Amino acid sequence: MNAPIEQYIEFATNHYLLVFALVCVIFLLIQDLIANSFNKYENISPLIAVTKMNSDNVVVLDVREQHEFTKSHIENALNIPLGKVEEQLPALEKHKKHPLIVTCQTGARSTAACKTLTKAGFEQVYNMIGGMQSWEDNKLPIKLGKIKD
Repeated sequence: MNAPIEQYIEFATNHYLLVFALVCVIFLLIQDLIANSFNKYENISPLIAVTKMNSDNVVVLDVREQHEFTKSHIENALNIPLGKVEEQLPALEKHKKHPLIVTCQTGARSTAACKTLTKAGFEQVYNMIGGMQSWEDNKLPIKLGKIKD
């Protein structure tokens, strides 16, 4: 049975907040799909990151601030705070062809770093979803102490 258009209009006018919420959710979903389709990097979980670390010549880039990195980090990770990623691109040049897993505390800063790296021509960039928070929630190994040069 097809409801007449008048019933849809009546529903929309009686429940305008629900209709508005639905339109917002649809808009956000479409926006997210479009944004993800243009990303040149891939989002991966911490468990997939471990698999990549075990099988490839992977470089882990931690874009948290130094004091956050010192508390806990992935072993052998490079620490370049997000604000310095662009100026440190020449130092990362030797890793341009290697898989590069980028992490931060929650995954927000690493997304920005991934965009910068892919724009600079890095070919295999992976954003670790959830960052170190997710890494530690999955009980994966961390290293405490000083920074690797």
